[in-house]
Amino acid sequence: MSDGQETKGMHALTIRLQDEMFALEATNVREILDPVPITRVPNAGDFVGGLINVRGSVVPLADLRVSFGMDRPPPDGDTRIVVMEIDLDGEPMVAGILADKVYDVTDITAASIEEAPRVGMRWPAEFVRGIGRRDDQFVIIPNMQQIFGARANLAPETH
Repeated sequence: MSDGQETKGMHALTIRLQDEMFALEATNVREILDPVPITRVPNAGDFVGGLINVRGSVVPLADLRVSFGMDRPPPDGDTRIVVMEIDLDGEPMVAGILADKVYDVTDITAASIEEAPRVGMRWPAEFVRGIGRRDDQFVIIPNMQQIFGARANLAPETH
């Protein structure tokens, strides 16, 4: 790199989970859906408790609120499902992410993104890639690879 830092920021889809704003990498978003019927998976954990049909494909539906220890109110008129591709150990995986509300696609500048503090956070630090600023609000940038990687290793065993 030259004398300055790379100024490329993040093209992000902003969503609300509980009372917090999160930013998902917009280039990984395939589509945004209204709530659809969910097929519950017996013995599945709360993080991915069901499957949805997206244009004929079976897609796991994940609830990030579980990873961040948030309340999980029932869906309402603002609830959406963000279908996105997540890189899991070098393999692309398509998953649906529950969102309490979807806002918009915006640019978050690199200068406004900071590393998540290791202390004083109410969420597991390994699940937060960074904290950005948009207008006067903090925006949490989740580390989707860490969240899904950790959760994949926590799947209940069936015998």
